[in-house]
Amino acid sequence: MKLAHRLGFYFFGFIIGLFLLFFFLGGKKASCDYTPTARVLKNIRIKKRTFSEEVLASMYNYSIDTADISNILKSGSVDFGKSNTKLDSCNTYFIEGEVKEKTIGLVIANCDSIARVDALEIIK
Repeated sequence: MKLAHRLGFYFFGFIIGLFLLFFFLGGKKASCDYTPTARVLKNIRIKKRTFSEEVLASMYNYSIDTADISNILKSGSVDFGKSNTKLDSCNTYFIEGEVKEKTIGLVIANCDSIARVDALEIIK
């Protein structure tokens, strides 16, 4: 069998395989959260969020709303050097993100059923 025929059969099977993958997995909301940052942010996003009074006051002063916090939790980054992940009850994470041309740092306590935003600071 010629090399051209072999490549033709290979690509034909490859295209059929891709079609089947897109058909079966196309409607699912599958995500690949392999990095530690992505796993932590996804874990916090799926939980109910509560805000401390200090954070609510800071959000009011800096014109930040809960949608901005949600955007930080989608595209932010976790600084594990400033986080405390060795606690038994609620691990505390420091998350940085950019909203409205401001870099914002959040301190979030990630408990079993809720994620509590304990502090909000403007960085730079």
